[in-house]
Amino acid sequence: MDFIDLKTQQARIRDRIDSRIKSILDSGAFVMGPEVYELERALAQFSGVAHCISCSNGTDALLMPLMALGVGPGDGVLVPTFTFFATAEVVSLVGATPIFVDVDPNTFVVTVDTIKAALDDAKTRFPDVRPRGIIPVSLFGLCPDLSEIQQLAQANSLFIMEDAAQSFGAEYGGKRSCSIAPLSATSFFPAKPLGCYGDGGAIFCSDPHIAEVLRSIRVHGQGATKYHNIRIGMNGRLDTIQAAILLEKLAIFADELEKRNSVATRYTQGLSDVVITPTVPSGYRSSWAQYTVRTQYRDQMIKFLQTRGIPTMVYYMTPLHLQAAYQHLGYQTGDLPLAEQLSGEVVSLPMHPYLSWSDQSAVIAAVRECITQHT
Repeated sequence: MDFIDLKTQQARIRDRIDSRIKSILDSGAFVMGPEVYELERALAQFSGVAHCISCSNGTDALLMPLMALGVGPGDGVLVPTFTFFATAEVVSLVGATPIFVDVDPNTFVVTVDTIKAALDDAKTRFPDVRPRGIIPVSLFGLCPDLSEIQQLAQANSLFIMEDAAQSFGAEYGGKRSCSIAPLSATSFFPAKPLGCYGDGGAIFCSDPHIAEVLRSIRVHGQGATKYHNIRIGMNGRLDTIQAAILLEKLAIFADELEKRNSVATRYTQGLSDVVITPTVPSGYRSSWAQYTVRTQYRDQMIKFLQTRGIPTMVYYMTPLHLQAAYQHLGYQTGDLPLAEQLSGEVVSLPMHPYLSWSDQSAVIAAVRECITQHT
């Protein structure tokens, strides 16, 4: 059994991918070829956003908007402590200070209340840091309440950028992830709901000026011509071949989202009485980048499932505020207790659109057997 099955997906679209790649090899347009712009138009249309700027990876998709907004030393950016390192890392890369935020234990995402608590804490923890923005993460495929967070951001003169690295295709309040906040960033790492066969990312925004700046930053701060540089930028371009692969994956993406939700529904029906299953509030739709449960018997479950040939993963073993790289910020164990508790209880089960009924049954049966043995 595979934790994520890319082989079956590839077999489904292999002929079309091969045809796309052959066309690129014949044309020689390996960098910023026409497929890149075709993909950007398709992604913008899918998400319902005016502008999509593709880039080299999900980390650069988070970094480039911070550069465009001029975030730097003396600024603070609020980020969840329960997420992948890149969300805070990009804040540090521009010289700003991450202000860590606790998360809701049921949805795994930040809330207005946890953000308010972090803002209050920052006044004494970082007296010389000026809060500039919030990067709420749509974790495991589920968006936070971005409308309420946006209202809080506006009331405190903060920018907001959704980290949608795990949630492309998710929905909230009738809108899709990447279309709700003024800025959003996603990742096309192969394991994501929509992934390429290498690294890739994209930024979404409604402001044409910001979009223009981002396109300049993507190519070394380019101005009117290749050798006319008007700002400090980076090499953040998406490879043409990866764009072509994403175009063919996007064509089957809606069907795959339906299949992911079917797997998640069956998991929840079969497991909710033995472990804490993920919560998807009314009006939300997850893209199920991961199916993550909570149990006090997490370590025992991992070992037991391994004996049955069932792979698992732990996202995330250590909250960001306790990572060695951020010791200098002075956070201690107990400062963000909800995330700390989650880090000791979460385990992710196999999740992909091609998980067979029999494999789903095997996962459910093994989890139930393990918990029964320990209760």
